[in-house]
Amino acid sequence: MPINLSNQNTWRPASRYPDPAVISLDPIFDKYKLPLASVERLATGCRWSEGPVWFGDARCLLWSDIPNNRIMRWDEVTGQISTHREPSNFSNGQTRDRVGRLITCEHGGRRVTRTEYGGSISILSDNYKGKKLSSPNDVVVKSDGSIWFTDPPFGIMGNYEGHKAEPELGENIYRLNPDTGSLAVVADCILGPNGLAFSPNEDRLYVVESRGDPTRKILAFDVSKDGTKIMNKRILIDAGSGTPDGFRVDVDGNLWCGWGMGSDELDGVMIFAPDGSPIGRIALPERCANLCFGGRANSRLFMAASTSIYALYVNVSGIEGG
Repeated sequence: MPINLSNQNTWRPASRYPDPAVISLDPIFDKYKLPLASVERLATGCRWSEGPVWFGDARCLLWSDIPNNRIMRWDEVTGQISTHREPSNFSNGQTRDRVGRLITCEHGGRRVTRTEYGGSISILSDNYKGKKLSSPNDVVVKSDGSIWFTDPPFGIMGNYEGHKAEPELGENIYRLNPDTGSLAVVADCILGPNGLAFSPNEDRLYVVESRGDPTRKILAFDVSKDGTKIMNKRILIDAGSGTPDGFRVDVDGNLWCGWGMGSDELDGVMIFAPDGSPIGRIALPERCANLCFGGRANSRLFMAASTSIYALYVNVSGIEGG
């Protein structure tokens, strides 16, 4: 039976255009703002929303409600919210591969899975050299079909978002060849690797360092010409008091980052130019953990923020694979 979480809605969108929640920090951001679009809340009532992924062919959004151990579904046509998968093995980050199948990071299974067209679930990776993965966190798919994911221990630190256990491996970023099943460590030098995304031409990989000392950071790496390795680690963005988590990149190379930590000044989405300079902000009443682009032109931003899902039409499209 559909779950109409949106009935719990006590939040209201802006009553006037333009929406004051969409803020330019640099004039360059003005071109991405739509004067007749405002932030909408599509659903609420989750415990911790993560891993949004758009299915244009089904006109729906899926996302993880990690502590409730389920994947939720919002229908664009009817507006109804339902449970897509329960239990979900404490799913977290999700995306689609280049032929449209759902790729999911699971804390509970300590694995990365693929949902086949018929609905069966294939295990793509659950170990590295015989040792269990920790708790795959977020995932992107490169144009060559390779699957890149982060594997911090966050999902096994307790029983709220997985099953408490001791890690058997370091905090790595992996590249998975889905054709051969081979798994390679591409980075082991990041403190708490979290969200990740490629630049539009895939010559750079961005990664959130969520245990950075003393602050979280978004790191940049160069991608090798053969597309299998990364190098030249550097700090692109020092988050200061902010808490970047998951993020996506638009076709102009800007980074749209989930942000916040329980205050009006921080909660929402921060947008950064390719050089790391802040250009815009979307203020939300909750901390945003992750987001994705979707909709007809891949220009509707879906934001998984704590207990809720928010959406905003913007004047730019997201890149494929994230």
